[in-house]
Amino acid sequence: MKTIRLTMSQALVRAMMAQKTEIDGRIEPFFAGVWAIFGHGNVAGLGEALHAQRDALPTLRGHNEQGMVHAATAFAKASRRRRAMACTSSIGPGALNMVTGAAVAHVNRLPVLLLPGDVFANRIPDPVLQQVEDFGDGTVSASDAFRSVSRYFDRITRPEQIIPAFNRAMAVLTDPAECGPVTLSLCQDVQAEAFDYPESFFAERLHRIRRPVADEVEVEEAIALISQSRKPLVIAGGGVLYAGIEKELAAFCAERGIPVGETQAGRSSLPTSNSLNMGGIGVSGSSAANAMAAEADLVIAVGTRLADFTTGSWGLFSNPDMKIVSLNIQPFDATKHQALAVVGDAGKSLTALQNGLKGWKAAPEWTGKAEREYRNWMEISARYQALPDASQKTLPTDAQVIGAVQRAGRPTDTVVCAAGGLPAELQKHWQAEQPGGYHMEYGFSCMGYELAGALGVKMACPDREVIVMLGDGSWLMLNTEIATSVLLDKKLIVVLLDNHGYGCINRLQQECGGAPFNNLWEDCQQVRPFAIDFVQLARGLGAHAEKVAGLPALTEAVERARSADRTTVLVIDTDPAPTTTDGGAWWDVAVPAVSPRPQVEKAREGYERKRGAQRIGN
Repeated sequence: MKTIRLTMSQALVRAMMAQKTEIDGRIEPFFAGVWAIFGHGNVAGLGEALHAQRDALPTLRGHNEQGMVHAATAFAKASRRRRAMACTSSIGPGALNMVTGAAVAHVNRLPVLLLPGDVFANRIPDPVLQQVEDFGDGTVSASDAFRSVSRYFDRITRPEQIIPAFNRAMAVLTDPAECGPVTLSLCQDVQAEAFDYPESFFAERLHRIRRPVADEVEVEEAIALISQSRKPLVIAGGGVLYAGIEKELAAFCAERGIPVGETQAGRSSLPTSNSLNMGGIGVSGSSAANAMAAEADLVIAVGTRLADFTTGSWGLFSNPDMKIVSLNIQPFDATKHQALAVVGDAGKSLTALQNGLKGWKAAPEWTGKAEREYRNWMEISARYQALPDASQKTLPTDAQVIGAVQRAGRPTDTVVCAAGGLPAELQKHWQAEQPGGYHMEYGFSCMGYELAGALGVKMACPDREVIVMLGDGSWLMLNTEIATSVLLDKKLIVVLLDNHGYGCINRLQQECGGAPFNNLWEDCQQVRPFAIDFVQLARGLGAHAEKVAGLPALTEAVERARSADRTTVLVIDTDPAPTTTDGGAWWDVAVPAVSPRPQVEKAREGYERKRGAQRIGN
């Protein structure tokens, strides 16, 4: 056996470079690069190894460890999980800053390789700088926090351990069912230790998407159940896009007359202009999708986790005979909520259903109802997005801002968002005509994902205009990757809606009977009134920026930003109170059973009534 003597870090970098992926017949590196913030826990070992291979495996400097992981996660999502990035940090606070990002990737089933530094395996210098000590367990370090948010976790305490650990990591990162974040915690002394590695460890390895076929019995049972239904509804999740079956799904539904509701992850599976696309479904969905869901006798869930925002906390489906057929590559997801599971590649499963259903179609009156609900919703959405009457002197709503941005839109644009009130408004109103035109992180709904995530999207899709929409709350959480976008010449168009606080939660607080408290600036403890100059903040990070007065001016500013030479931030003041009241379903947010406030007692009564409509046993 031929060997080559390398440090563990050098071996890891070479092994990463050897991983390839096939995309539409092209062979490309699986790892597009490594995000790095160096510290004493990784600069001498992994940092030196990355420097030696910087031309073949780009190393990108981040400004916040959490932001690095968000960018890598968004890159993987926009790449439909066919490519990934790695992130490395020092030990202690640098490592722990990546944990939130790891949770985002974990919940959303997205591949990212996390390489935090760790304490000395030999323990001679213990306790080292930034070491977390456990009084009862000498094996614990800060990196153990990654265990609950990693699909696979390993701590490398000897240089040869990287061989099986990295092989396992790649198996997880490239498996459509197991896919998620992998953490290889690298003890800092081991990073620099040498070993005679077999040359075979660095042989080129080509990864293709595994497309397993579902069990024949499961398919036959699903065909029988669908054949008995008259009012079926498809729920399209993110798995539709990851499997690349948006055209097949559209053809299946068109032939069978089946309406489609899209989850946050599944938005843009079908064009908005498709009259069978009812739009977003659930808590933040459209009246069209939710009206169909209320009557459906069968739900065909394709690549979705059926989370509470999709199901309206299981209060959305009113038909007592409603059943679920779940097409999913992950058994954990496919078997949720007593569904008839069809475990396998969603595309293969959909083809099998198509072949087995022969001449079956949904009831014509059901398809007709869907088309009427679609037209009705499009009219409602247009009203919410329309310019206000010129005589009105109020600040614009989120929906009106979305309308102003869309008036400057192109079919190839991608909108990026993650948290607050905007995800609900965007799921209702953003009109995506191409797959990937809607990029929402709503599995974890992580404030701060927006700007870093948009950077990752731009890296994956450099030919698309990436438009970020976020609130002032998310901006203040994490904005430093604006500087990275300028540094890397990855231009973004950022629309910052300043409603002077956490407007979404302020509304939810009052809907639950609470008093406005600690969400908007005006309702929180202040020593003195103040205002934040987001334009100056953005300019300080290297971006172009301007404050926009009014909706027509915003449309014009978006048009100008398309030809800008770098990231542009457009700030507009908005009203924190109004929201789209049409369309959305109930969400189970527990209201106190006892309170001195009569508003809370009234909200509790309404809460109890809604709970009575929940489906039990799901």
